[in-house]
Amino acid sequence: MIIDALLVVFGGTGDLAHRKLYPAVYNLYLSGLLPENFALVAVGRRDKSIQDFRSQVMESIREYSRNKVEDIDKLEKILARFYYYKKDFYDSQGYERLGEFLKDLDDSYKTRGNRVFYLAVAPEHFGPIVERIHSAGLAPNGKESWQRIVIEKPFGKDLESAARLNEDITRVFSEDHIYRIDHYLGKEMLQNIMVIRFANTLFEPLWNNKHIDHIQITSCETIGIENRGGYYEGSGALRDMMQNHMLQLLMLTAMEPPVNLDTESIRDEKVKVLKALSAMAPEEVARNVVRGQYGEGVDPDSGDRAIGYRQEDRVSRDSDTETYVSMKLMVNNIRWAGVPFYLRTGKRLPCKTTEIAIEFSKPPEVLYFKEFQNLQSNLLVIKIQPREGAFLQFNAKKPGARSEIIPVAMDFCQNCTVDAVSADAYERLLYDVLRGDSTLFTRWDEVEHSWRFIDSIAEAWDKVSPSFPNYSAGSWGPDEARVLIERDGRIWRDVCDYY
Repeated sequence: MIIDALLVVFGGTGDLAHRKLYPAVYNLYLSGLLPENFALVAVGRRDKSIQDFRSQVMESIREYSRNKVEDIDKLEKILARFYYYKKDFYDSQGYERLGEFLKDLDDSYKTRGNRVFYLAVAPEHFGPIVERIHSAGLAPNGKESWQRIVIEKPFGKDLESAARLNEDITRVFSEDHIYRIDHYLGKEMLQNIMVIRFANTLFEPLWNNKHIDHIQITSCETIGIENRGGYYEGSGALRDMMQNHMLQLLMLTAMEPPVNLDTESIRDEKVKVLKALSAMAPEEVARNVVRGQYGEGVDPDSGDRAIGYRQEDRVSRDSDTETYVSMKLMVNNIRWAGVPFYLRTGKRLPCKTTEIAIEFSKPPEVLYFKEFQNLQSNLLVIKIQPREGAFLQFNAKKPGARSEIIPVAMDFCQNCTVDAVSADAYERLLYDVLRGDSTLFTRWDEVEHSWRFIDSIAEAWDKVSPSFPNYSAGSWGPDEARVLIERDGRIWRDVCDYY
């Protein structure tokens, strides 16, 4: 149930707020999914009037909303609920004045003190802001009202820093009021993974090591780091993508059926997958994990020359930061024993796509598999972005007089028609925060175990200097990534082929 509330956005003048949060609020309003009593307060350091702020939000909505602005009256009606409050995040006294401002809005909009604090700021500001919210009494979380906090990634840069940050936040907010956001979990097809598995008797009985040969999880981008050099130098692909997005895809693919569909049952099963990942010893990292950094090459989108990572703005000219990671890992439980999971993510690759490919085992070489050589395995591919859907590949006779077998596919695409635009991930996630549903958010033990696994790789890397750059922009990454999977008699899928 949606409950009336104020949405308070720290970092309200930033890129995330304008590109994602404000259009998401607008689309929720058009869909009838906002509370009747609702207002948004953007907190920022810049000096601007409420009217100036609303005009800028209007332009952001016009540019970034999935629903084009066709009814200006509706746009102006929701914009009337947007407010701007200027303050320095580190001005402790200012939080009390902010509290008075919020109290006035509570009275005007009858939101009864219910608030969502959204920290759309750099991670170093999380702890200080939360402490000042607490000191000013803005988050009592009593019987009369609730207060929740939403935190963007990255949640720490390793297990130690994540634990310190979690300690700072849990001193003020209990776990059930903390929403650690990973926007991948709001994507439509990501949520569909469990439905495809558990709502179809066709798949779940086969979802194990008796019938699956291996699984490939890919998330690739054509762009470089753009204007994020400062952030990316301290992160890299391992922390920016593998620790959160890629492991989330792994968890949803490999988890056991939950006892029911409530929040904690689903999260419990996801955590069990992480616990089944053994921390890698340095020799295992050397054999099963590949890192790369793009050099000069070709922009896959434009065909123009692309500069290398070390030539990007705010990047060291001898940087050892990885822009590509691929790995082979094993989920050490009864269901998945012996089934390798191959994960890869990187920038400046040939196409932009995120998918999960489940390749089923080949049957014994009898009948058709004996008579016809090189028949392809059955394949289920769940495409998450930019194309959303799934296809199932199987073998069938090619029409004609000759006896020939070819792979065919049953293909489902949910965003292929012009008017079939899926809701943005932030719409679903904001909607869930207002409802108090934390299923699609990351629980602390998920963060803890994912960092424990990733730290074992980072620590092994710290002892060896890589030879960078080792792949050209526009290529499929370093040659070692090809060797990683081919030594097992398998190959990477051509993810640019949409069937």
